[in-house]
Amino acid sequence: MTIPTLLLSPYRRLLTRLSRVPSPQLLHSSLPTLHPRDALPNSFGHHCSKRVLLSDGFRRTLCIRATLKDHTEGLSDKEQRFVDRLYMGLVQGQRACLAEAITLVESTHTRKKELAQVLLQRVLAHQRERELQNHGKPFTFRVGLSGPPGAGKSTFIECFGKMLTERGHRLSVLAVDPSSCTSGGSLLGDKTRMTELSRDMNAYIRPSPTSGTLGGVTRTTNEAIVLCEGGGYDIILIETVGVGQSEFAVADMVDMFVLLLPPAGGDELQGIKRGIIEMADLVVITKSDGDLVVPARRIQAEYVSALKLLRRRSEVWRPKVIRISARSGEGITEMWDIMREFQHRMLASGELAAKRQTQHKVWMWNLIQENVLEHFKTHPSIREQIPLMEREVLSGALSPGRAADLLLKAFKSRH
Repeated sequence: MTIPTLLLSPYRRLLTRLSRVPSPQLLHSSLPTLHPRDALPNSFGHHCSKRVLLSDGFRRTLCIRATLKDHTEGLSDKEQRFVDRLYMGLVQGQRACLAEAITLVESTHTRKKELAQVLLQRVLAHQRERELQNHGKPFTFRVGLSGPPGAGKSTFIECFGKMLTERGHRLSVLAVDPSSCTSGGSLLGDKTRMTELSRDMNAYIRPSPTSGTLGGVTRTTNEAIVLCEGGGYDIILIETVGVGQSEFAVADMVDMFVLLLPPAGGDELQGIKRGIIEMADLVVITKSDGDLVVPARRIQAEYVSALKLLRRRSEVWRPKVIRISARSGEGITEMWDIMREFQHRMLASGELAAKRQTQHKVWMWNLIQENVLEHFKTHPSIREQIPLMEREVLSGALSPGRAADLLLKAFKSRH
């Protein structure tokens, strides 16, 4: 399969026209030579990228300056009005448009996925322009919350969120709910456990199903974060499903990763064994009230000792361990002060900007893996062979590795 056929339809028509230029000399005479620094996006959403196309035996290097108009070229008038309505409502802070936009990016329909990418491109360009006006510093703070089931994540968000909205912040909570392995459904009942916060007009709570995605997040969590930021929410909390020792995909999406642990979360050795503890910027021992104060203090001391043995991931920040009680409110204000200190240090050192750039690259490769796998499964020649190979594996006639090799060879031979 050639490169142009893998591109989304809004870009395909533009590249097709450019590939009809009669000669490489004409291309180089009509397009100026650009310095590599010009390849960076500017505040108006322009992108300059070099692409190599094979056409009529010539290898042509094109420098394409794609504007927002190019991204919307393949849309009908109705689709254009739909995207414009969502975008304008989103940047004006309309909650209904934000909810509709997140529903759009969560859709698996092919055309709706293309519309979602057009909308996301406009929102990202808008955010880039705002950040450039703010000397390149982001306006938002993304926080990931993870921990085992029963750690008190939803109760903590209720108490923590009310404190933030009272201080004038606008809070968005992306609550990820596990999907059933048998029926595929989700309860999506996180709002029922945040009754006070769900009625707050400065807070927006959006439950979403995992739909089989590993790592405690959804397939479109990154997109939902961007849309919430475009809607004017300055603090984004991502509550993951209850995770085990290694499911911490949310750490690749946020500025700060907070691990919530109940007082009976294991001893010091268990803390060292957890792969997730290495990713935490802040470890919070919850339910530190009543009879659990003494166990919470003991667990805090054990995790402080465990963190000393781990390699530091940041030059300016060492992970801390604190105790809180969402029921009494003890430690909530101090926790927010620590989180603000983390944000200021990471911004001043430039690590936060570098972290977000790396996360965009991870986001891109995650989408590539997802789309390539979907393309593989739905390819006409492969789709017919998959049931046959599955039967061979189930009967023991073929090993799983051999069956996978045969399918991949058949897929490569068709391209």
